[in-house]
Order: sequence, then C-alpha cells, then structure tokens
Amino acid sequence: MTGTKQLLDLERVRRLFDLAGNVQSWNGGRFHADPYPVWHGLRERAAVHEGTVHALSGVDDDLMFHGLPYADRPHFSAFSWAACDAAYRDAETFASSAEAVDLEDGEPGPTNSMLSMGGVQHRRYRALVQPSFSPPKVRWWVESWIESTVHAMIDAFERKGRAELNVELCAAIPVLTITGSFGVPVDQALDVRESLSQPDRIIEIIAPIVAARRAQPADDLISVLVQAEVTDEEGTTHRLTDAEIHSFALLLLAAGSGTTWKQMGITLAALMRKPELLDAVRADRSLLRAAIEESVRWAPTDPMFSRWVTEDVDFFGTRLPKGAVLHICLGAANRDPERWEDPDEYDPYRSMKPTLAFGGGPHVCIGQHLARAEMTVAINALLDRLPNLRLDPDAEPPRIIGFYERGATAIPVRFG
Repeated sequence: MTGTKQLLDLERVRRLFDLAGNVQSWNGGRFHADPYPVWHGLRERAAVHEGTVHALSGVDDDLMFHGLPYADRPHFSAFSWAACDAAYRDAETFASSAEAVDLEDGEPGPTNSMLSMGGVQHRRYRALVQPSFSPPKVRWWVESWIESTVHAMIDAFERKGRAELNVELCAAIPVLTITGSFGVPVDQALDVRESLSQPDRIIEIIAPIVAARRAQPADDLISVLVQAEVTDEEGTTHRLTDAEIHSFALLLLAAGSGTTWKQMGITLAALMRKPELLDAVRADRSLLRAAIEESVRWAPTDPMFSRWVTEDVDFFGTRLPKGAVLHICLGAANRDPERWEDPDEYDPYRSMKPTLAFGGGPHVCIGQHLARAEMTVAINALLDRLPNLRLDPDAEPPRIIGFYERGATAIPVRFG
C-alpha cells in the first residue's frame, strides 16, 4: 500500500473521527470538563454509590453506554480499585449481561455476542479466537496489516512538515487493521466504521467474505472462524454457523475500530505535552512500553463498563439488590491513591502495576495485545521518520474530552 488515496478518504475520516466536531452526545461527547476530581471526591466518601457514574458526576443528560439506560433497574457505581477489581473477578455475582445470548435468533449486534456471554459458553467461544490475539500472534498482525498501514499514512504527510495526527494517522491504523483481518477491501473500511449502528449493513459486507473463505480459506481472521469448531452443552461439535461468525465480526469490528485510535491519541498528546518525555522515549525506545501502559492507566478511553447483579449482595458497604446494574468506573479505579502515588500525574517512570484499563476477570479485553502493538508500531515510526516532532505552537493544543468515550481532540504537529 502506498499513498493516502489508496488507503482512506481523509475528509471522510475527519467526519467520522473528529472528536471535537463530530460530537456523539448520546455517550457524553459534549463533556469537556475533567471528571477525575469529582471521581476522587466520590471515592473518598465511599467505594460504591447509588446512581450512575454520569449522574453522580453532575451530568444531567440521559446518556447511553454499556449498562445504560435500563431505567427500570436500580443503578450503582464503584469507584475504588478494590471494589472495581473485585467486581471484575466475581463473574457469577456480577454478570456481563442481563439476558442470555441468542446468536441464531437474537438481534444482531456487538452486545449479542461473546461480550455478553458468561460461564462455560463464554469460555468456549472465547477460546476460538483467543489464539489469534495472543502475544505470540502479534507479529502476524504487525507484518500483515499494521506496519504497511502506518508507513503508508506517514508517506502521505511526511513532506508537508506538519500533520494532524488524529485524522492523518491514529484513526486509520485500527480500522484498517481490523477490517483487513476480516478481508474487507480498503475502499469499504470506512463503510464498516460508518455502519456500526447498522449491524445488517455490516453483515452485508461480511457475508460474501464468509462464503468465499468457506470455499477457500486464506490467511485472515474470517478463515480462522470458518474453520473453528465449538462444542455445545450436549457434547456435539459443530463448525460455526454464519450467525455465530457474524456475531464475532460485529463485536471485533466495533471494538477494533473504535477505541485504540483514541488511546493512541491520548498517548501521543501526553508525551508531546511533556517534550522531555518524548525526547526520552526517542532516545530509549524501551521506555515506550511504559509510556503506553501509563497512558491506559492515566486516561483510559472507555472509563466505565457495567455488570448485572445476579443475587442480593453486600458489596463494599452497600447493599446491591438482585437485578441492579453495577457500573465499574475503571477510570477512577486506575487513579486510586491507595494503589498509586500521585495518581493524577502522567509518569511513565513509575513502577508498573496491572490496571483495569482493559477490564479484568474472564472478560479482560481480548484485543489488548493488538492495541499495544498498533500504538507501539505507530509511535516508533513517527519517532523514526519525523525529526523534531512537536506540537504545532501556532495551534490549539490537544485536550481530552468526552465522558463515556474519552479521547484527545486534534493533535496538530510540526516536524523537520
């Protein structure tokens, strides 16, 4: 792949991925304040509070996200590391879905998928794709899709001396990586991104690829799925049906194209707002891993996910009734001063500890190693190819905005 025109229409990318201009009000996109001081105050008063994270934070809008709105259920929110970690670990008390997953007859969508499964069913289906996202498989992703995409995007702006990294780099990498792994042509990659709220449209794009891979497998993720076998409760083994494959596709395409680009932008913004850190990483690339891990601790792009309470339980001093929704504010947990010193500081030199940025328990993010690889390859390439990379002094510096989906606004840079 060479040349931006062979990759993505940048004006369309700007329309789909512009955090400041293309506001998603339904998940708090208009929220520009820093929520962490409020979360600190809530956590100091109690580990768990009655109410949703946004309402407790003073946001009056009726926001939608994972576990929302469910107006007929009581809502609680956890803010401490200990409470959030405990909820993730106890999958029996805190289920990942309110309803059973029905892949054959249920409504297609990212939540009618492995994301919402529990117990044995979740383990069976996750085991089918887990090997493709394991650390040893990262090289396959890098060599097949990530590396070529990163360098083709940089090729397009390298001679200009300036760029806006969110649109011209960050947004493209995850969407082209995950659609490429499904065999989706580059000219349809943004169709997938634009159709995330229209599952039937994505299935129209995926279905012919599934049929083609059943006839002749290739070296991609769809081929892994069409050859995968799952054993049901009766002990019968079968190849995945089209509906089961579509379920995987809808989940992985939504997750793969919608989060890593924002986390990549947050990491770049954090480094470039402290030029001495960027210089240190440029000089010693072994620091990049710590810079990325600190980024996902300090400002995870999705700071909340939810669980459904399966039985009455006393949980960190609060009585949670069966049927309630518990919102895990992992953003607050990742800045708990009981676990990290000076938690509000972005400090790649701190001792690394596990965070909840990729979730926890049996549902820990299956794509976390892929996300790290995308960020690592992209930032290394920027530092290799763009001398004196810095924020554009004549432009507004990036800000982190949004509530349930947070990310850096435009990242204008100069180099050379």
